[in-house]
Amino acid sequence: MSKIHIPAGYTSALSLYETQTAIGCIKRVFQDNLCSALNLKRVSAPLFVDPATGLNDDLNGVERPVVFDIPETGGNAAVVHSLAKWKRLALYEYGFPAGEGLCTDMNAIRRDETLDNLHSVYTDQWDWEKVITREDRNVEYLKNTVIAEVGAICDTLDYLKKQYPAISVTLDREVAFVTTQELEDMYPDMTPKQRENAFLRQHHTAFIMQIGGVLASGQKHDGRAPDYDDWKLNGDIMFYNELLDCAFEISSMGIRVDSVSMDEQLKKAGADERRRFPFHRMVLDGTLPLTIGGGIGQSRLCMLLLGKAHIGEVQVSVWDEDTLAACRKHGIKLL
Repeated sequence: MSKIHIPAGYTSALSLYETQTAIGCIKRVFQDNLCSALNLKRVSAPLFVDPATGLNDDLNGVERPVVFDIPETGGNAAVVHSLAKWKRLALYEYGFPAGEGLCTDMNAIRRDETLDNLHSVYTDQWDWEKVITREDRNVEYLKNTVIAEVGAICDTLDYLKKQYPAISVTLDREVAFVTTQELEDMYPDMTPKQRENAFLRQHHTAFIMQIGGVLASGQKHDGRAPDYDDWKLNGDIMFYNELLDCAFEISSMGIRVDSVSMDEQLKKAGADERRRFPFHRMVLDGTLPLTIGGGIGQSRLCMLLLGKAHIGEVQVSVWDEDTLAACRKHGIKLL
């Protein structure tokens, strides 16, 4: 069952026709801004991968991929959850030098996703990945990349508002950096999501750092697969969504594991069996380049910049009857 919230008095600032043209505008302008800010080149990407390669993103480790058989190959294929691992392999195979990276459209099916205002079983992202040097594997490089990404988002909003003056959304370019342990220390009696909401109400734009490891309380802030992000050098970019009064995640990103951090994290996660996969062997033996990367939700960004109350207003998906009924009642048109 979905968890839907309709803000009191909500109406869309744009008509359905204007919304469609504005989505196209955002997707063109933001991709150009992002590629310019991070020195990325657009490439093509897979919709599905061979499960035996270990390339699929395991997310929190409990989500089930959509798997289907291919009679002509005699094997199976799994629809990607994201391209976190595939991108790093692609940089190696395409011969990208340090300081350059790739950007691609990622489309996924997340069948176990909880449906609410922000979540759908259909996921679309700009997935990006960039080759870095050993000297770049530090917090300052990570922070500077976050600032550049936030700048690309804010520049896109500025352009959009000139084209559609009815849009009243505002974003703060100044990023507040905070670790998950610092959040727990600030708000020890709150859940992780409540902590994020409280912090974003105060700071409006934030990068929540160091996600995946166990906190002092013995709990995790959130799950992260052990084999792509370095849990000490990752995080989520969030904006305060005034309409929904919540922390609004727009991007999960981070500096990727090297051989040392992958070894440590596989042990902590009890996932040593993954060492047999080709991708994991290439990280552990130092074959793959050191990288930084992330995913930026396309529908999420459109929803945020257009001031929409539900993600179904900017993407076509399948919804439960409770969601459909609530939206019909309040005059919200789902695509």
